[in-house]
Amino acid sequence: MSQTKRFSSFILLFIAILAVSTAAILIRLVNNQASALVIATYRLVFSALLSGLVYLAGPHNRSNLSKSNLIWMTLAGAFLAAHFVAWISSLELISVSSSVILVTTTPLWVALLSPLVLKEKVQRSFYVGMLFALLGGIIIALSSSCKLTASGLVCAQSQSGINTQTIQGMLLALLGAWMASGYMLIGRKIRAETDNSQYTLVVYASAALILLFMSVFRGEKLFGYSSSAYLIFLAMALVPQTLGHSVLNYTLKFLPATVISMALLGEPIGSTILAIVFLKEIPSTLEVVGGILILIGITVSVLPSKASNGV
Repeated sequence: MSQTKRFSSFILLFIAILAVSTAAILIRLVNNQASALVIATYRLVFSALLSGLVYLAGPHNRSNLSKSNLIWMTLAGAFLAAHFVAWISSLELISVSSSVILVTTTPLWVALLSPLVLKEKVQRSFYVGMLFALLGGIIIALSSSCKLTASGLVCAQSQSGINTQTIQGMLLALLGAWMASGYMLIGRKIRAETDNSQYTLVVYASAALILLFMSVFRGEKLFGYSSSAYLIFLAMALVPQTLGHSVLNYTLKFLPATVISMALLGEPIGSTILAIVFLKEIPSTLEVVGGILILIGITVSVLPSKASNGV
């Protein structure tokens, strides 16, 4: 690959990470008007429509999907739908920085399940990374009732334990990471056999249909929102989903997967900066410490060992 192509791929990667980082901020701007389920529904509906346009504009000599792959794609759509509902719900309970950092632990869970699902071996450094991430998660949980001061860790005496809302938010963010892991594992299993635009269309469409059914079943309000709310729904599909995730998939053709994985660690950093600027939401010292430990854990787990690189 030429130096120019490599440089342009890194530029696209930077743009994609910046685009993905806007998701939490856009959600925060509209979650006072719509429920997590409705926000997820509109994001996937608009994303499905956009992917449909991309599919129709592409070549038409694609092979027919097998019944087995169609079932797997529908299941991937179900995981994706659950991921967005869980993660968006977490943003109502905990800070942007904590939520995004926890949902970014997806690579850890993919690696943990890979030996069972994909029969792939896990390197020893993975378990070291998991310990860092676990410690970081505990520190973030403590941040709701404790503060790090010059004299040490000080916890509020009036609270009997860790804030219940924080625990619920953390569990929802982790559930979002677990659901995203299922989505990614299925993608790794069948993506080599399917066209990218075809795969994206089926997965997004099935996720959108599942969320629409759930919204109607639960009696959610689907219409009557402000024009700004609909613009934010559309922006979620255009920026973090299409400009973010779709461009990331494109850069995989030119950059190693490990580079993409490491670059994704920029999402919580970007989201935190945007939250500070636009939401005036400044993370606590403990949240920053916990987040750094989780990012270190993901880095240690995802980076290939010297043995695997043949060094």
